Amino acid sequence: MMRTDGYLLDHRQAETGQGPDAFATLFDPTTFRHMEGFGLGSGWRCWEVGAGGTSVVSWLAKKVGPTGKVMATDTDISWAVPSVTRPPVEALVHHVGVDRSPGDGFDLVHARLTLAHAPDRERALLSMIKALRPGGRLLIEDADPALQPLACLEESGPEHQLANRLRQAVRALLAERGIDPAHGRRLPRLLRAAGLRGVEADAYFPVASPACAALESTTVERVREALVTANLATEEEIDRHLANVAAGAMDIAAPPLISAWGRKA
Repeated sequence: MMRTDGYLLDHRQAETGQGPDAFATLFDPTTFRHMEGFGLGSGWRCWEVGAGGTSVVSWLAKKVGPTGKVMATDTDISWAVPSVTRPPVEALVHHVGVDRSPGDGFDLVHARLTLAHAPDRERALLSMIKALRPGGRLLIEDADPALQPLACLEESGPEHQLANRLRQAVRALLAERGIDPAHGRRLPRLLRAAGLRGVEADAYFPVASPACAALESTTVERVREALVTANLATEEEIDRHLANVAAGAMDIAAPPLISAWGRKA
């Protein structure tokens, strides 16, 4: 799974951004709430697909304890420092949907912002389901920027208009690179079609959080060159937008994160 989009809902870029981990601040509570709802606890065997960082992996390790297992895989595991990758955690370089699964009989398989970026989504999804034990839980979380495409929900000034225009430009880059901006809403149907039982879903939509602004700044900086090269924005517009965000007077919104889950028959 190659993340070439530089999109703001990319946990790997959030981990490498300045300041606190804005992505984890925004979305970990939602992820953890779902996992706890499954009854996650001591002795569980978990596969964290496309881990991208340490926050979910470390939390899972505490929950499953020394009798459990956390297999954390990604195409790049440079984040896997020794303080994290000690029992019950094991980190492995892995391309979901391309490589064989790193095991089977998992109680929980979780993938956040991973399936939408997989080169073969159907094969990736089926490989995750195959790795579950009967009755095991699958939790897939992906963004849906087409569901709510605005950076600022209220356009009361030119700074908000600029923010929304740049968000639109980032969406154009997504489409150019083959990323479906409406993928998140398709998850419940995809999980049912793949044979999972008890499929449910919800969405989390953060607005006006300092972490939203931090994530926005990181994103725009990362795609600056691509935006300028594609004539979607100028350097001056980007600098102005970043200054507006840093001033803290705008209520920046992050696109909704859709969480869908089900159990294997």
